[in-house]
Amino acid sequence: MPRYVAFLRGINLGNRRIKMDALRGHFEALPELSSVATFIASGNVIFDCEARDGGRLERRIEDHLQKRLGYPVDTFIRSIEEVEAIPALDLFDSAPGPDHGVHVVFLRNPPDAETVARLRALETDGDAFRVAGREAFWLRKGRLTDSEVRAADLDRALGGVSSTMRNMNTVRRLVARYA
Repeated sequence: MPRYVAFLRGINLGNRRIKMDALRGHFEALPELSSVATFIASGNVIFDCEARDGGRLERRIEDHLQKRLGYPVDTFIRSIEEVEAIPALDLFDSAPGPDHGVHVVFLRNPPDAETVARLRALETDGDAFRVAGREAFWLRKGRLTDSEVRAADLDRALGGVSSTMRNMNTVRRLVARYA
């Protein structure tokens, strides 16, 4: 049976606190999902499902979570094979050094050329952006919190479309455990 990962936006930030057991229970309540697991407390849910239409599945999960939690939860579905491919991408001119961090921004659709240009326009001496498929990648020299690029800048560059971001180390650990 195909395995998927749901990357949820805004889980355990601000007033959107939920225990992972409860989140797993919300996913288990959907009859088409099985073998549900959560990975760290930032809204990563792994499950098996026969469904092949990721977009439809995203909407179904979003509707379900809205009813259960009382607030919208943007959901980004990737097959486990798509997630496995992410750490293997070599998008930057040189390998990130030990003081660099790579962050993956999950999007619903591949960004158009204008969006990619806006992302690239955010680049600084310490920040670089690349895009591959439905993911944008942010290479940051030093800590993300030290960047001149702010969340609002990233949102504007993405044209206001919803996204969610994970550290590449989280993606690697997720792949190692569930792929």
